[in-house]
Amino acid sequence: MAKIAAKEGESFESLLKRFTRKVQQDGIVSEARRRGHYQKPTTRRRRKEIARRRSAAKLARAARR
Repeated sequence: MAKIAAKEGESFESLLKRFTRKVQQDGIVSEARRRGHYQKPTTRRRRKEIARRRSAAKLARAARR
């Protein structure tokens, strides 16, 4: 769990910004989205394969430049 301690005289906006950044770095939001609903193992494998292909295509395009 991300814990942020308020500094002396720190505004709420800056405290909220630090908290949001910490949560993003820890990957809490993406983890919650991933676990939001059940995915069958076949669906999970298919999504990973599609992501792998997309990444390989992106690398291939970058190599051609």
